[in-house]
Amino acid sequence: MAAYIRKCCATRLAMGSVLRGYRFHQICQKSPLAKQFSASASTKAEATEDTINITDSCVKQLSRINEGDKHLRVLVEGGGCSGFQCKFQLDSQQNITEEDRVFEQDGVKVIVDEVSLGYIKGATVDYHQELIRSAFRITNIPMSENGCSCGVSFSLKL
Repeated sequence: MAAYIRKCCATRLAMGSVLRGYRFHQICQKSPLAKQFSASASTKAEATEDTINITDSCVKQLSRINEGDKHLRVLVEGGGCSGFQCKFQLDSQQNITEEDRVFEQDGVKVIVDEVSLGYIKGATVDYHQELIRSAFRITNIPMSENGCSCGVSFSLKL
């Protein structure tokens, strides 16, 4: 199934369409293997908490860059080297919908839509600093099988 999802993503991205959150989920659900995948994934998903962990370094960086009501939004999209990739953006309180889950720690908020949360629940949001770059990243994704060497994308366990 992971190979099918990677092929589906690569085909759609090559055609120039942008797959984000719910739209990507709709495409995958229409596949003939969707029922087989959802049956196997549901048992793995039950074993994982429906939450996101936030590290202290992430809290410090969000506190430092926060301008009033800005929060960190995490999106899972199709693409990257391994099939899925995480995107981060600052978002305002007004853009939070009923489909979003808000995780708060020490006054900072991380927002994840329900579809994206299905892929990364139980994972950790971290802020990592190196000599050549610094960035938010998702680590310890329970449902991921492997990822690319740059740490941006991942594939799902089947």
